[in-house]
Amino acid sequence: MASTTAEASVRFPEIQTRTIYAGKYKDWTPQYRAAGKLTATGDTTELCLKPPEDRPESADVIKRFRASGQPGAGAMRVFYGRARDPHRRWAAEMTHGVSTRPSITSGELVNPHPKSLFQQRLSDRKENIYATHIRAPLGISHDQRPGLPPKLDSRTFTFGIPTELDIGAGGLINPRKTYEEVEKENVVGHDLYIKTHADFEVGERVQRCYTAPSFDPKNRFGIPTPHANDGRHVRQTLKWLHETESEKGSKIVSKRGDDFRERTQPQLGKVHDPIKDTLKVTPDHTFGILLKPDEYGAGDLIHNRAAGSYLRGSDRQQGIVAATRHHLKKMNYHKFHDLLHAFRFYDKDNSGKITMVELRDACFQFNLPVEPELLEQLMDTCDVNRDGQIDYVEFCNFLNWKDKMDSGFGEKTEDAPAVSDSQVVEDKDLVPKSPQSQDSTPRRLQKQVDKAIGGHRTSANMINAVVGGVSTRDYRTYGVPTIRTDRSAPRIRRVDDRTNYGDESNAYGLLNPSVFSQHGVYEKDFLLPRSQQEVRDVFTQVGVHMPGETFESVWRCAADRHPKGHVSLEAFRNVLDDIQAEDIKFENHPMAV
Repeated sequence: MASTTAEASVRFPEIQTRTIYAGKYKDWTPQYRAAGKLTATGDTTELCLKPPEDRPESADVIKRFRASGQPGAGAMRVFYGRARDPHRRWAAEMTHGVSTRPSITSGELVNPHPKSLFQQRLSDRKENIYATHIRAPLGISHDQRPGLPPKLDSRTFTFGIPTELDIGAGGLINPRKTYEEVEKENVVGHDLYIKTHADFEVGERVQRCYTAPSFDPKNRFGIPTPHANDGRHVRQTLKWLHETESEKGSKIVSKRGDDFRERTQPQLGKVHDPIKDTLKVTPDHTFGILLKPDEYGAGDLIHNRAAGSYLRGSDRQQGIVAATRHHLKKMNYHKFHDLLHAFRFYDKDNSGKITMVELRDACFQFNLPVEPELLEQLMDTCDVNRDGQIDYVEFCNFLNWKDKMDSGFGEKTEDAPAVSDSQVVEDKDLVPKSPQSQDSTPRRLQKQVDKAIGGHRTSANMINAVVGGVSTRDYRTYGVPTIRTDRSAPRIRRVDDRTNYGDESNAYGLLNPSVFSQHGVYEKDFLLPRSQQEVRDVFTQVGVHMPGETFESVWRCAADRHPKGHVSLEAFRNVLDDIQAEDIKFENHPMAV
């Protein structure tokens, strides 16, 4: 049914000619001509099933041949040789059988029309002429006494032969006869039962009815087993061995020969060990050479780590160092409002760098006793330039809580020690926070654990990267997305609806559930818009009491952040956190140092 584009445009002018995949894929090589044959697109199902009415009608000869191989929709297939057969027209008009006359329906039989009194009397008169109605009218049993003999008493006379009382079932199972009488009756007719039912007694010879002249039923085959009725053979088996049968008994051997046989021949249920007596070792002894484990593991080989920087066997130490570093980050965040104040707290001698002794004293002040070996590893983790000390840039990179603390560079406070800013940080180590911002922040340090890798980047790492990434906007996506954020979640979900509309928890939420989820409160409950009274009641029940004016101001701030003025518990809590952070920054909060 395919045709060229020119033919399609001539036959159907309303169809717009375009390629099949137009608008679906991006043509990366528009300079090359597409291969294949162009086909007309845009045909609908209705146009294929119902061609245009102005289409010229085919000749009768063509219709006759097409009806034989490709009949029309709903038409019967007719061979072209029988297309003009007059019997087909006669058969179409012919009807067989006898026409059925209409009769009474089932509804009229079940629910007949009510009869008048005259019609009922007329029907009864017609029924009375039948003999069956006379003998047994409706509602009365059939009286059969007119057909019995005249002198027969129907009340006392009985038909049949009277049954005589026998001995019963108990007498049949346990007859009152002796054993000899029962056996005698059992023998009677036994020969007939053998011929009819092959009923042989236990141990009785089967009569096969052989007709050979030399066959005798009394003949026996085989050799008879010798036996004595006086029990002499049993006596021989029970008596002790005498001298004539001593060669059949066990022989007495020497212990030396028995031990040699035990060493050289395998014993049942024991491991064959020929040198057990000569090798004096403990039972738990292990043979072979003890192999010393390598100092590097599979990960060290994959990452091509140099000698001295292997990570095998140091998992516990790395975990303790990470926990110590995490504890110091939390102390810096809770006790200081910026990183510059925290660095001056560590730097006791105002030298602009933190030494090993100053780091140990700070750990003691934070109630964090650390062993000297772990302290050296912590210093090695933070010290990038390998000078044995931690400067301000290294301090900001490795002891900053989630990058939330301000750098504090350039701020002047009354309790600041006499140390210049140039001594703490140089101008080359400061970068702007953003292209439009005038505030400065220490530069980001890059510390590579595996130095042999260098600047290696995989193609998967370059996708969706912030800088130098590969754009996937023109990439074609396959399949159905796991999280259907393109569809809105139904108000009432069915039981068999397993679709994730983006309102379900991820893997991190399942592995680390929040405290609220344990009490039946989930993330969507915090994001629902609520009224002022409902928000006030929730925060009052958790212990957050505030005056009416403060609550109104916080409510207005939270409402201004939403385009429709809705306020949820999460939005209200974020405003409270921002107010608390401002108080800590300007030293108006009890947690401020």
